[in-house]
Amino acid sequence: MTGDHVRSRAGAGLPRVTTAIVAVCSGDGLAELFANLGVQGIVSGGQTLNPSTAELLDVVEHVNADQVVILPNNKNIIPVAEQIGGLTPKSIGVVPTRTMPEALAALVVYDPEAECAVNVDEMRAAADSVSTGEVTQAVRDSKSEAGPIATGDWIGIVKGEGIVAIGDDAGSASRSLLDHLLGDDGELLTVITGADADRTVTHDLEAWLADEHADVQVEVHHGGQPLYPYLFGVE
Repeated sequence: MTGDHVRSRAGAGLPRVTTAIVAVCSGDGLAELFANLGVQGIVSGGQTLNPSTAELLDVVEHVNADQVVILPNNKNIIPVAEQIGGLTPKSIGVVPTRTMPEALAALVVYDPEAECAVNVDEMRAAADSVSTGEVTQAVRDSKSEAGPIATGDWIGIVKGEGIVAIGDDAGSASRSLLDHLLGDDGELLTVITGADADRTVTHDLEAWLADEHADVQVEVHHGGQPLYPYLFGVE
């Protein structure tokens, strides 16, 4: 992979902190959102393009802190993140986030002046409190517990459960997925819109949520991630 694959926010002007965050993400909106939440190092990567150990290490080395927490945000990147501690004199902690909504929940409790171990404990607990789902389009015919899937169908996937919803379009798949995710006790829903999210579909989804899940607080963020027009996190 080329050097263009990695974008580091670590550089001149960032203040020194006790513990810095390095996060893997795809999408300019997510990168900006992470930076606003205090992330010092951004590494491009995601479902289809995973960073190498060397790329991740390079960003870790350039953040302005001797202690670093890594948010891999994908199950395939967790093993890469866990190798970094043995390759740098910095103190490294890994919060094994598998999704972007988990990372956002973890960042809410991040304290740049706390020690790495304290941040790992707090951030892991916050990430574990989130139920996450994603909507994408099927690239092949297959079978699932939700029913048969044809190429081009839209599917809703819940972390830990697999495919729980199938729809003819992104909106219908999202509604079915959200009914499943929110249940009777969801209080806060975070929606991250992808590069291919349609504004009309997003608007209709917000209106549906106001009607069908009026007690749920909804936050919508532009993520810009490819392949997944909607990512959801429920707390």
